[in-house]
Amino acid sequence: MSASLFRRKMPEPEAGGAALARTLSWPHLVALGVGAIVGTGILTLIGVGADRAGPAVLVSFAVAGAICACAALCYAEMATTIPAAGSAYTYSYAALGEVIAWVVGWSLILEYSLVVSTVAVGWSGYAVGFLKGLGVIVPPALAAGPGVAGGVVNLPAILVIALVAGLLMLGTRESARINAVLVLLKIATLVLFVAVALPRFDASHLQPFAPLGWGSVAGADGVKRGVMGAAAIIFFAFYGFDAISTAAEEAKRPERDLAIGIVGSMAACTLIYVAVAAAALGAVPFGRFASSPEPLALILRELGRPGVATVVAAAAAVALPTVLLAFLYGQSRIFLVMARDGFLPPALARISSRGTPVRITAATAVLVAAIAGLAPLDAIAALANAGTLCAFAAVAMSVLALRRREPERRRPFRTPLAWVVAPAAILGCAYLFWSLQSETQLAFLAWNAAGLALYLIYARKRTVAETR
Repeated sequence: MSASLFRRKMPEPEAGGAALARTLSWPHLVALGVGAIVGTGILTLIGVGADRAGPAVLVSFAVAGAICACAALCYAEMATTIPAAGSAYTYSYAALGEVIAWVVGWSLILEYSLVVSTVAVGWSGYAVGFLKGLGVIVPPALAAGPGVAGGVVNLPAILVIALVAGLLMLGTRESARINAVLVLLKIATLVLFVAVALPRFDASHLQPFAPLGWGSVAGADGVKRGVMGAAAIIFFAFYGFDAISTAAEEAKRPERDLAIGIVGSMAACTLIYVAVAAAALGAVPFGRFASSPEPLALILRELGRPGVATVVAAAAAVALPTVLLAFLYGQSRIFLVMARDGFLPPALARISSRGTPVRITAATAVLVAAIAGLAPLDAIAALANAGTLCAFAAVAMSVLALRRREPERRRPFRTPLAWVVAPAAILGCAYLFWSLQSETQLAFLAWNAAGLALYLIYARKRTVAETR
């Protein structure tokens, strides 16, 4: 029994269902990555991070970014070595064994579902602010979930999820083209913000630099504050490149395009984040925008530029759905591979005549819309981070396991200093997990306990792929 729990399987991309069409080249993948990474993290969570670390949130960004960079290099190696859909789930199945793959897949379901929900809530904040600037007031009861004072349901968040899901059902090529246009709009918006805010930089706004400490200390409200406490939550701002690895089955030249997409998007986004965070913290004292649902637009209004604030809010409302698109896309592909392996009902692996998994996309949209409509932003983001940290650590472990077990295997992209970078990713993810709130840690463990029970009772008996 114990041996079968750790049986391994190399992926068979087209097993158990029709093949997905190879329509994506590396520019599409870079756009997918930038669209996924640059989103709620910099547009909304910079306020949450500033509330937890003060100006030292700049260091929090650096810490989270460094850990993600190590993980991104590991993803690039695994994605080009095993160019199949499924991301960390597929790599874990091939390198670490079935039960680990199930835990990772179960954690990815948590990550992707909650990321989409978080971004939808963030989009709602900007959309409501934009409409208010036009004189259209959305009733508070319909602009936030019950976790916020006066809130009942976040209707804008539900509507945008439905819109993006409908776009994905039309086809991958069409979605990728629209995504690329929106990504360019989003980058232009951030450049505009920096151009307006950076000239108003005041170094005194960065003092005291770390008023809440450098570690991760829980306050009376249970929230962990300090540089590492903030890093654990704004870690959300950097991931998204893992969504690129789910596109392996639809990349035209996966052995080249995946590495370019993952590493290229991560490098571009790091530069963007440093510029935007520095401009924001230098322009206005962090206390004025901490925990705001639309911090960048708020900063611009504080600077006396309400017109530019309206433009930024409008662009955010238009461009943030690129994150929804990337993660809804990724989750549907992970569901697809798990269904092909027999871990989920086979009906989920069906592909429409347009080459898209419509059933999975629709079911996912219903789930995440319910979460987005009823849950608060910070709680969602923290729990999504826990699932991501698990997946990142598993990919780094997979790199080491395959390097040791199959050293001669062809690797189109090799992680530099793998025996340093991969352990750094693992240890960094472990420390960020420890820095999350205890409620988040317990919720994540409870989620995976339920997942393991489902695996032992249902999924393990139904696996259909040949393992070794």
